[in-house]
Amino acid sequence: MTVNGQWAPQWQPLIDAFAANFAQGEEGAGIALVHRGELVVNAWAGQRSNKLAGLERVDWSEDTLVNIFSAGKGMVALCVLQLVAAGKLHLDEPVAAIWPEFAQADKEAITLRQLLCHRAGMSAFHQHIANEQIFDWAAITQAAAAESPWWEPGTAQGYSPFMFGWILGELVKRASGSNSFNEYFQAHVAQPLGVNCHFGVPDNLLDAIADTGPLKRPLGAAASSTGADSIALGKLMKADPRGVTNRAFSNPISLMTATNSHEWRQAQIPAAGAHADARALATVYGELAKVDTDLLAASALPLCWQEQTFTDDRTLGLPLRISHGFMLSQHDRADCRYGRGARGFGHPGAGGCLGFADPDHQLGFGYVTHRMGQGLLIDERAVRLIDAAYTVLK
Repeated sequence: MTVNGQWAPQWQPLIDAFAANFAQGEEGAGIALVHRGELVVNAWAGQRSNKLAGLERVDWSEDTLVNIFSAGKGMVALCVLQLVAAGKLHLDEPVAAIWPEFAQADKEAITLRQLLCHRAGMSAFHQHIANEQIFDWAAITQAAAAESPWWEPGTAQGYSPFMFGWILGELVKRASGSNSFNEYFQAHVAQPLGVNCHFGVPDNLLDAIADTGPLKRPLGAAASSTGADSIALGKLMKADPRGVTNRAFSNPISLMTATNSHEWRQAQIPAAGAHADARALATVYGELAKVDTDLLAASALPLCWQEQTFTDDRTLGLPLRISHGFMLSQHDRADCRYGRGARGFGHPGAGGCLGFADPDHQLGFGYVTHRMGQGLLIDERAVRLIDAAYTVLK
């Protein structure tokens, strides 16, 4: 496998691990690392397709965009924390203070902190949501404002796969005075850093997107060790069709079936619809891993790694450790290790994409792939890349 890009010579073990992943079913991917504020790895390999653009098996490039799914939640959390640092949002203030309509249905006391750490009970829609509704910001945020919590807010943890982004995105929009969540993100994160990440891909970049699909393993290859979590999630969904887990992922079904559509790519679905390259993730997290950064005020930076909840999650059915919008390491689990430092934080995306910061090593990590594995958290391909990276940092 030919790997393209640039990397400092000492990072060759990481490049070798990246190339080796292609023998395990990888078809097209990118990897990037920022260390001590410097982009030390920016590599890509393989091919992609984009059926809407009439492209079949074209070479992956530096600018190839991938739907990073929940890896975009870290970008949402960053925007919220920027506004907290600016005094425009307050962690323990009711959401309804900024968004009065949100006070409906026993939500008047829900706070921003509860939403960020998935303890608000806003994990899924009870009401039926039409397939096309997820592409209409006004319609979907009105539906979120009308929803009721699945349990008393603050009493339990339940990961919110999609509502997380619409609710927090609306708060960013209102608190900042921006016309849209993406407008704020571009002005305050993407453009200052010069990175390629979009919540709603513009027309001129649609052809650069890689279609997503399942990871195709070589004949006889072993199943992913992290696939057991995905199987357990499927059982939870089937066990209670009206329960929070099933509703969180399949109401509406377009949340699972429309991700390669034009509508999905251009809609603002902050919790799952971001499109980015590996360099964008590594650059953002590399900034947050620095000793001094202009991206987030020093007073707010510790919020990224301060644990807020660590318990069995009612939506995913496994223990999760969460700060203010970011996942935190569980060092006894390879699929929950965001680097090797005590303050590591980040977020995985469905199927494999990953971004994280390790402030103790001043490292920002970004990995994107269009072939989706079965793990719920950090995919085994990313685990191998992380392990290789830390052989250089040891």
